[in-house]
Amino acid sequence: MDSMPAPAGAVRPDSADYRALLLSGVPMLDVRAPAEFARGAFPGAVNLPLMDDDERHRVGCRYKAEGQQAAIALGHALVSGERKAMRVAAWAEFARRHPHGYLYCFRGGLRSQISQQWLREAGIDYPRVIGGYKAMRTFLIETLDAAVGECGWLVLGGLTGSGKTALLAELDSGIDLEAHAAHRGSSFGRRARPQPTQIDFENGLAIDLLRRRAAGAGTLVVEDEGRFIGSRDVPPRLYARMQASPLVWLDEPFEARVERVLQDYVVDLAAEFVAAHGPDKGFAAFSERMRDALAGIARRLGGQRYERLAALLAHALQRQVQSGEVDEHRVWIAVLLRHYYDPMYDYQREARESRIVFRGDRLAVREYLRERTGPVSPVPLA
Repeated sequence: MDSMPAPAGAVRPDSADYRALLLSGVPMLDVRAPAEFARGAFPGAVNLPLMDDDERHRVGCRYKAEGQQAAIALGHALVSGERKAMRVAAWAEFARRHPHGYLYCFRGGLRSQISQQWLREAGIDYPRVIGGYKAMRTFLIETLDAAVGECGWLVLGGLTGSGKTALLAELDSGIDLEAHAAHRGSSFGRRARPQPTQIDFENGLAIDLLRRRAAGAGTLVVEDEGRFIGSRDVPPRLYARMQASPLVWLDEPFEARVERVLQDYVVDLAAEFVAAHGPDKGFAAFSERMRDALAGIARRLGGQRYERLAALLAHALQRQVQSGEVDEHRVWIAVLLRHYYDPMYDYQREARESRIVFRGDRLAVREYLRERTGPVSPVPLA
């Protein structure tokens, strides 16, 4: 198997076993240009480009004007001397730190072959992914489509603050779309870190599906999501399957839901911002994010209710920054749940009532889902 450790001194072959590579999480050296990497990559891949964006652009223009050989000659001229030495040294350091990794470019062609050859000249044999990024990306699209069509699916619903995401984490079959999208899925759902690109979202999701199925999951559970999670688009075939799948409804007491929203959207989110930006700037950014989130639904709240909630939120944030206490946040959270989110979810639930196959409290729902998503025989890695 390509991703297994090679014997000392052995030369590992190039690989087209995308399933084994992605399942194993083997370190990958991406030699594409930074702009290509920014549009989409694989979890954990490291970008150490053969050419930077400007160099790639110039080589591409030469290729269109004069053909491949002229483009290759320009590429060698641009990446030479000290510049070449620095890039080879960075690849060599990666290879030494990750002796069982692989390198790739976009199509597994000239750029990865040149990188591989320059590493060989430095005394390091390092295998490449045949077909490169494009082939692995195609494999992941097919993986996602196969999971949608071949797996059983259950959708976990419940009112805001029911703890659906936390319950998913307790299931071997749980697929956390919000974690992959780095967004909690509501107007207050933006995190301290930015969302991944659409391609990175899909790649991470597909690898998760690949690993769950390899571990034996035959039926998968997802949270009841809208078409978009923040600015990320749930893949259309998956979304359509979710809308046609059985719905399991999680009931939690109102007070418990208020506490969970307080923890997730106030305590934990504030901590994320402080960790990212420091105490003062972090709390200021958190406060601005909360005010913006509330303003984003002002029209649907209505002017009078929005003004009331904005005042309650401002008071709670002031108390929090002065003393660290978060108790005042419970007031606006309770109002928002009771008068905005709950009526909206109740309406959606009524429209989906025919799809609900089970409802209960946390323990009952967890037991129900575990019984219906038990493992099948794991699929061998290779």
